[in-house]
Amino acid sequence: MSKVPTIKFHNGLDYPLLGLGTWKSKPQEVCNAVKDAIDIGYRYIDCAHVYQNETEVGEALAEKIKEGVVKREDVFVTSKLWNIYHRKELVVPALKKTLENLKLEYIDLYLIHWPMSFKEGDELFPLGPDGKMLYGDGTYTDTWKGMEECVKLGLAKSIGLSNFNSKQIQDILDIAEIKPVNNQIECHPYLNQSKLIEFCKSKDITVTAYSPLGSPDRPMATPDDPVLLEEPKLKALSEKYNKSPAQILIKYQLQRNIGVIPKSVTKSRIQSNFEVFDFTISSEDMDILNSLNRPDGRMLLLKQHAANKDYPFNIEF
Repeated sequence: MSKVPTIKFHNGLDYPLLGLGTWKSKPQEVCNAVKDAIDIGYRYIDCAHVYQNETEVGEALAEKIKEGVVKREDVFVTSKLWNIYHRKELVVPALKKTLENLKLEYIDLYLIHWPMSFKEGDELFPLGPDGKMLYGDGTYTDTWKGMEECVKLGLAKSIGLSNFNSKQIQDILDIAEIKPVNNQIECHPYLNQSKLIEFCKSKDITVTAYSPLGSPDRPMATPDDPVLLEEPKLKALSEKYNKSPAQILIKYQLQRNIGVIPKSVTKSRIQSNFEVFDFTISSEDMDILNSLNRPDGRMLLLKQHAANKDYPFNIEF
């Protein structure tokens, strides 16, 4: 049995707090990463259509289920609706395509990846002649009605959000027949998201932290950006607890009851990221980690979309 702790969504379903992220994982590498993770004890795999590697994730899951290492119900799988499918009538077909790629009959958690809508069509990132992004006419409240259809059809056990701010979450809650169970957001000590997390908890919405290590390999990184893993106070805690900086950052989220999905395709790192259940960070040291929050701490700003009407980072939280 996996030693990963779980919490319950408001619909009563269990949610593992530690999983394997697959963003930026190359197709040929992610298959082995998922198989290694399951062998190590992970039971939560986080995916998305836009990552363009769900077919290989599905191959790995199918192999481990066939081997008898896990049953389907033992593995929690998340995927996300991409921005070109925001019109209500596009949501169910998009999930059916994801399920076909993952070789699954249902998804455990399906999220709206971003509140922003892109122009509908076959291009993941549709550009105009001027090279600028083409936006769609879908609204996230309309999208939510399509998400609810996924639950009613038995294609998704739970539905939620990703990269939504507090106002956008409230917009969903105001029209929801089935309420979101989760909001997946960038979260780490440089961006501790305490206000948004508190808001989500007040609405009985769980939170998942993506880029929990500060996403040092993100494609938009610049030499001037702060590097979380090189933070002196983090390094001092690493030495104190005899744990790697990455392990400290993962444990930080677990102790906040926040789901955390570090990404790796290296077996030793996948193993190391799992070895976080044999120590506890003191409340004083948790305070030190929280104190690292900074105004420029967000690593994935997507500034190129700042003019979009549904860009989520124009308000405080």
